[in-house]
Amino acid sequence: MPPETPRPENFEELRFRPPEPRIATTAELKKTRLGRYAEIGPRVVLREVEVGDFSYFERGGEAVYTKIGKFCSIAANVRINALAHPMERLTTHKISYRPNEYFRWLAVDQQVIDARKADEVTIGNDVWIGHGAVVMPGVSIGDGAVIGAGAVVTRNVPPFTIAVGVPAAPIRERFPAPIAARIAAICWWDWPLEALFDAVPDMQALPIEAFLDKWENQSTDRSASAK
Repeated sequence: MPPETPRPENFEELRFRPPEPRIATTAELKKTRLGRYAEIGPRVVLREVEVGDFSYFERGGEAVYTKIGKFCSIAANVRINALAHPMERLTTHKISYRPNEYFRWLAVDQQVIDARKADEVTIGNDVWIGHGAVVMPGVSIGDGAVIGAGAVVTRNVPPFTIAVGVPAAPIRERFPAPIAARIAAICWWDWPLEALFDAVPDMQALPIEAFLDKWENQSTDRSASAK
């Protein structure tokens, strides 16, 4: 028998593709932080946004003053934190708070900018936001939630809740409460790459309860060994 071909020293690491974020050439990012394997599609505009590991924006999305968790799926043309205009003033037009775009010696109204930053949007892990949805300022969307296409989210969405419509309202839970609690407890989105690699076939093949039965103990063992 011919001798076995020796494995390269980094054989195990060949399972993983390079972790650098992928950014389309037509995307515009300003003061934005991207996690490992994050993906930003064509014509996406992000300003002062944090995007967690493995989360992605499809084409044409926009977000500002937003924190996004890991493994979020954001469909095309989603608008996150649709900024408010000062309706109490004479005009809602930006001439009152960005006059510098039209005149010299008139500065940006920092009060308006600070108010917008204070209305930050927070999106948890494993959140799916459907095509064309709009998330309004100050909203929080919990882990595992699903936002329907075209929804306008004006209020907080609890974890593992499916919300649709204008304004968005919950229609059902993604899982029964005991199952959702078990998923939240294992925090699979924080698992190391090695564990995710091993878990993917079970994600594909096992019913959710069977997956949890198998992986809960392994998750506990990993947590104990990390301490």
